[in-house]
Amino acid sequence: MSYNILWADDEIDLLKPHIMFLTSKGFHVTPVNSGSDALEEVEKKDYDIVFLDEMMPGMSGLETLAQIKQTFPSLPVVMITKSEEEYIMEDAIGSKIDDYLIKPLNPNQILLSLKKILDNKRLINEKTTQNYQQEFRNLAMQYQDRLGHDEWADIYKKLVYWELELEKSDDEGMSEVFLMQKSEANSNYSKFIRESYEDWLNDPKADKPLLSYQLMKQKVFPFLKSANEPLFFILIDNFRYDQWKVIQPLLEEFFSIEEDSTYYSILPTTTGYARNAIFSGLMPSDMERMFPQWWVSDENTPDGEEGLNNYEPDFLKKLLERNQLGNIKFSYHKILNSNQGKALVDNLPNLMGNQLNAIVYNFVDMLSHARTDMQMIKELAPDDAGYRSITRSWLLHSPLMDLLRKIADKKGRVIITTDHGMIRVQKPVKIVGYRETNTNLRYKHGKNLGFGEDHVLVCRKPERFFLPKPHVSTAYVFTEEDYFFAYPNNYNQYVNLYRDTFQHGGVSMEEMIIPFVTLKGK
Repeated sequence: MSYNILWADDEIDLLKPHIMFLTSKGFHVTPVNSGSDALEEVEKKDYDIVFLDEMMPGMSGLETLAQIKQTFPSLPVVMITKSEEEYIMEDAIGSKIDDYLIKPLNPNQILLSLKKILDNKRLINEKTTQNYQQEFRNLAMQYQDRLGHDEWADIYKKLVYWELELEKSDDEGMSEVFLMQKSEANSNYSKFIRESYEDWLNDPKADKPLLSYQLMKQKVFPFLKSANEPLFFILIDNFRYDQWKVIQPLLEEFFSIEEDSTYYSILPTTTGYARNAIFSGLMPSDMERMFPQWWVSDENTPDGEEGLNNYEPDFLKKLLERNQLGNIKFSYHKILNSNQGKALVDNLPNLMGNQLNAIVYNFVDMLSHARTDMQMIKELAPDDAGYRSITRSWLLHSPLMDLLRKIADKKGRVIITTDHGMIRVQKPVKIVGYRETNTNLRYKHGKNLGFGEDHVLVCRKPERFFLPKPHVSTAYVFTEEDYFFAYPNNYNQYVNLYRDTFQHGGVSMEEMIIPFVTLKGK
């Protein structure tokens, strides 16, 4: 591709060797002798980049730069100067230059600057595509091996990395290849869960990952026993690892990241089961048995998760007592809207007196469950990239960001995690159930369920999954990959409504392999 360069220097004749060098490389260079001539030129013709000498009689390079940026803010400008004075560099950088070169100039130095500014995206795209092609082969070979939970977590992290890298690329073909690979990965991951999940819960010798009900005891409580500083445990509901990676740069400005890892959500991957398991330290059937007054069934509810988590502070209090931490001072807060978030920020001085502050943020979950505005949500987040973008934008402007900044200012420690992730569903699986069958799209439980078993994990003995069993014939079924359950009645209308929405409750890497991050204020 040929580029047009405007070069302004009062000694432009001395730069002819450089201009000839650039011409030989395919660039078109227009030389002018002053800043005012440069301003006239950019008004008359489209240029891809401008070189400005800093020391010119009349209008200086910095003055010319300021006027160019007022009219053409996105036009790249490179400042060239003989001076190495720091204040000149700072002025130029503050005026949004794209590069800064010091005379005497070297031809390759100029060429590197041009490639960095003009060809940066193309070169990165080519290198990204080349590197991913190699990684594609490596990942495809890994699927042939017998993988454990750690290997699957590593594969998912690699896929997230490449998804975010390819998102910056314009190579649609490679993006399609990636989506096929992620789909294949989820298919193989579902087979792994079918073979392993029951053993994790029932075989003491099984090689098992950290699961929801073990999270507080193994990852959170050690901080309480070893440090006197307050710990902020922030659980963002329905939060995936890829969403964490896009907000990570925002937080690295004022936090050091001590741990960036994952753990596994239990099944069903829903708030009512997985989050209750976190705060109680128990599997669902044990919660129902030990605390029947706090366990709420999701049978026949208008929305399967409404009202299922009203006793999290009670569960947490009992869990602390069982772990000889009953004397610690703790608080629990559930944030459902911006006003509650702002009130929490205002209350931070009081929270600093607690050893543990558990905070549940429901924003991401509310967004995914915006049933009444389903079409709007589909348009705002038509794909995973859109969903990540909404999450980043929300955090940037949310009271949660204000809270995190203030905690960092006090050199506080924060844990950010979630109870489960979500997946964009694409393909329906027909199911028939009775009236009491729960409403979740990714898992169902009830008696005498009728369904095809392709792309479905079936649990006919709920006690093996440590799940409540309201009836003798109760079974649980979970959709795998990006499938979702649909009833035969009004089938097409139902499928069209929920296809391409983000759901949770089933078996996928996105729902089960979820972030656990510890941060320390800088």
